[in-house]
Amino acid sequence: MTDETSLAFSHPAARAAATAGPDPLDRISLSDLERVVEIGAFQQERGKEQRVRFNIVVEVRSEADPDADDVDKILSYDALIEAIDHELQAERLNLLETLAARVAERILAHPLAARCFVRIEKLDRGPFALGVEIVRTAPERPRLSLLQEDAPHPQIVFLSNEAVERQDLAALLDYFEAQSAPVILCVGRGELALPKAAHAMPQRRIDLLAIEQNAWVLASRDDRCVVVDSRTELEAAMKAGRISVWAPSKLVLDSFDGPDISDRSGAALALWLAESFEAEEMVVFGGDVPQSETLDIRTMGADEMPG
Repeated sequence: MTDETSLAFSHPAARAAATAGPDPLDRISLSDLERVVEIGAFQQERGKEQRVRFNIVVEVRSEADPDADDVDKILSYDALIEAIDHELQAERLNLLETLAARVAERILAHPLAARCFVRIEKLDRGPFALGVEIVRTAPERPRLSLLQEDAPHPQIVFLSNEAVERQDLAALLDYFEAQSAPVILCVGRGELALPKAAHAMPQRRIDLLAIEQNAWVLASRDDRCVVVDSRTELEAAMKAGRISVWAPSKLVLDSFDGPDISDRSGAALALWLAESFEAEEMVVFGGDVPQSETLDIRTMGADEMPG
């Protein structure tokens, strides 16, 4: 085969490499993801599911820092899978071309995505694969609403130290798991005395780490409680319906518009998180109750059970 023909039938990664500009961008890829869906314009394809295979390559304006190893500063592989699954669930489509264009558009809504190659193949139409491959470039102003329109709105639950130790914690988690909104648990500092630093910034970190120590105490009491510190992991856990326990240091210290409060107040930090994630509700079990003009805050005794 000629070079052009060989390239046409190669993985999208080869096409991306061959068409790169003088300053090549980083690339991430998803290979051979299969889904079983109903798709197709022909009558024989209606009411019948078939296997479809996806290969995607995305050129990214990487902000990855080799020293930081920070998942919030890259385009996550989960974003590629979520783009596919979202478009497959949105409506039945006739054309692979339409599906590919919508998947690419959704991926390119991410601010780090620059160019996207999408190949989709039908695998059950015969002893061969039938497919389409497209390439799309990100618009100058990414439509971020594409990524946010279906973002879950969590329920933020703040537990005082007394609530962390309640004997019926498992039953409380059962209750919140049964609700429609995903749950993020927040805590304050534990009871142990903290070291005193001579300057504000070290003291801020000490206070935040004390909250994170208490988060691990809570996580040790039930396997469903997973300590999470990045926005990416929180969003992934919410979409999967998993319970998270928030470790605040990373988001607070990395934020350009962080909480204008004392970092010693776990409940106030929980409110900042709730407002940042547009939470459906915040529930406070014991302790001080922060004030909010935009969010409903429900107060409970440390040992109360909602009902």
